[in-house]
Amino acid sequence: MNNKNTTFAGVAAILLAVGAVLKAYFDGDPTTIPDFATAITAIIAGIGLIFAKDAVKTETTESTNTPTQ
Repeated sequence: MNNKNTTFAGVAAILLAVGAVLKAYFDGDPTTIPDFATAITAIIAGIGLIFAKDAVKTETTESTNTPTQ
């Protein structure tokens, strides 16, 4: 949860997936089948986006080319 934009995208993916399943489940049409495979995939992707470490800044050091003895 380092970058608010990535976290927001993850939460949005999860909410949209759950919303799509609930809409298909409760729409009143018995022939509508919720697509659970797509929902699970979107939820896993959302979790990955929430825990992404894309904004972590690490300190880089320059390597020295001095010979070792």
